[in-house]
Amino acid sequence: MSTKKILKTLTVMTLAAATMLGVAACGDQPPQPQSQSSTQIPDITEAQEKAVRKSILDVLDASDNAKSPDGLAARVTGPALEVRTSELAIAQATGVMDPKATIPKDIAQTIIPTQSGWPRSIFSITTTTQDQQSKRLLVLNQENPRSNYKLWGVVRLFQGAKLPEFAIPAIGSSMGSPDDSGLSLSPQQTVDEYADVLTHGQQSKFASQFDSDYFRDDLAKLSATVQQGMERNHGTQTQTFTPVKDQISVMRSTQGGDLVVAQINSEWTRSAGEGRESQPASDAERALFGQGRATATMKVTYVNVLAFYVPPAKSGKKVVAVGAERQPVKVEAL
Repeated sequence: MSTKKILKTLTVMTLAAATMLGVAACGDQPPQPQSQSSTQIPDITEAQEKAVRKSILDVLDASDNAKSPDGLAARVTGPALEVRTSELAIAQATGVMDPKATIPKDIAQTIIPTQSGWPRSIFSITTTTQDQQSKRLLVLNQENPRSNYKLWGVVRLFQGAKLPEFAIPAIGSSMGSPDDSGLSLSPQQTVDEYADVLTHGQQSKFASQFDSDYFRDDLAKLSATVQQGMERNHGTQTQTFTPVKDQISVMRSTQGGDLVVAQINSEWTRSAGEGRESQPASDAERALFGQGRATATMKVTYVNVLAFYVPPAKSGKKVVAVGAERQPVKVEAL
């Protein structure tokens, strides 16, 4: 073989080897996020969101059928994991899943972000259930490029709740952050101040920041009913609400406001008074308490997941809760 042909062959082999190394190197690296200066595109397609959601719901169905939380953590996390684990514990005691645990498989809308990094979230809104329960807002989180999306939060939207508008999935929406500006309150302020309102009611200095909502109304009615029974025996009750650090997801709407979903835990302490025993206040509490021995005081820990619409600053509108989930997770006699 001539010297020229040998050199040509070596050149081709060198280029081929370089190409192979380049392909191998790409395969070993996690997908790189887009730079902020690049054109923003949706993270996933609607078809991919559907596949992700189906994988998650399949795991939920398996756990529901077995009435066991085994394997749930593979596709469920955060407050959704705490709530579902409690619902399954109650189902083990009662033999049936609470209908409110139902998550429809069809959706009315999905909100896909154009997030350039991780963690990232998808907000999906289901249809109503077969028995006409309200739509569910699902928050699906992906912690890093190599992890599966997991169900982080489920909120039952209030009947007639008006949600802000979002870009169509093909365009994608922008994720927000807890300290977003240009709003009547930042998302984190919203959660912190709403927790204070839940704890102190109209006595809270933040009460005027929020519009009325079904969650607070229902809580007030329940507390009033329990209080009536306690007053006859000089009993007492207190509820304290505490935001859970870093358990918040935010999506920016095309209207300039934010849709915020966050976890607020609460403790409801009830003392029966006059030598009486404090008993569980619901079937769910009763199932979780099981064979526990009642005393004069009972403390129940709840996981509350709230969804808020936070309007733009100077819009003249108040922050309003648009959905909620409330679940007892621990019942103890003190």
